[in-house]
Amino acid sequence: MSKLAAPPLEPTPSALANPLLRYLLATRPAFLTIALAGCLLGFATALEAGFSWPLALFTLLLAVAAQAGVNVFNDYYDHLNGADAANVDRLFPFTGGSRFIQNGVMTPRQMLAWALALFGGVVAGGLWLIATRGGGLFGIGLAGLLIGWAYSAPPLKLNSRGLGELCVAAGFLLIVAGADFVQRGELALRPWLLGLPYALLVTNILYINQFPDRAADILAGKRHWVARLEPETAARGYWLILALSSGTLLGLVAAGWLPTLALLSLLAVLPALAAGRTLSAHAAEPARLLPALRQTIAAAHLHPVILGAILAWEAWT
Repeated sequence: MSKLAAPPLEPTPSALANPLLRYLLATRPAFLTIALAGCLLGFATALEAGFSWPLALFTLLLAVAAQAGVNVFNDYYDHLNGADAANVDRLFPFTGGSRFIQNGVMTPRQMLAWALALFGGVVAGGLWLIATRGGGLFGIGLAGLLIGWAYSAPPLKLNSRGLGELCVAAGFLLIVAGADFVQRGELALRPWLLGLPYALLVTNILYINQFPDRAADILAGKRHWVARLEPETAARGYWLILALSSGTLLGLVAAGWLPTLALLSLLAVLPALAAGRTLSAHAAEPARLLPALRQTIAAAHLHPVILGAILAWEAWT
């Protein structure tokens, strides 16, 4: 697509002449709130051990910077493999990347340098947190950064090998565990278990976003599961991930890891159910999936907010 023919709402050099705004929007800030939601859940799982506002705010900053870096890295590598340039079915701003490179807002070199700078800032801040809160945080942080980079970067390109869903689930579960560790000061099983339903709901954001990107991803050699399967068959994967999320929550309540009141967080499943029905009906019609993309994002935000509030209520009463 010509740089002068960007569809409405997509970024253009003239609209983003301010360098600060340009670099901020290159991170896709509207979608960074999912990392914030994971941190809130992690703080809630650690309330039994206490709470520090300064540590919480610093954790939020690092989590957002890490996700921002992953987003920018993904844009850079999807430029190199040609996926974003070939994507004519994209539903901006949800799929098809930020379009910063394709529309001439930033060069590939600038995007790569920005991603490295964001990761560098996370490493520096993470080292301070490790020195302050304990060495157990090192493995969580290192794993998160490696997964975020290897998701799209060669030679691993994990999403292209059908491992993208596992990467997303693991990466966002690490956010919950990391936020818990910073508050608690030690490793605990609780955030890993209680964060699973949230991590799976976030995984469905990636999963459904791959349907509008499917044709371009196939051309670029990105062989994730939505690309490997026919759209109607691949749509069943959304229901499987949703069932795993809900089933895990029910299991945690039944096993006593969560109070019965935590079942209220299943309200987050309602928009996901609506999204699943739309996907099943229109899996091969990318242009009709926009409401389902929004509903999937809503579900992944609602669950940790509701569950976090319930855990906070339980800790403070």
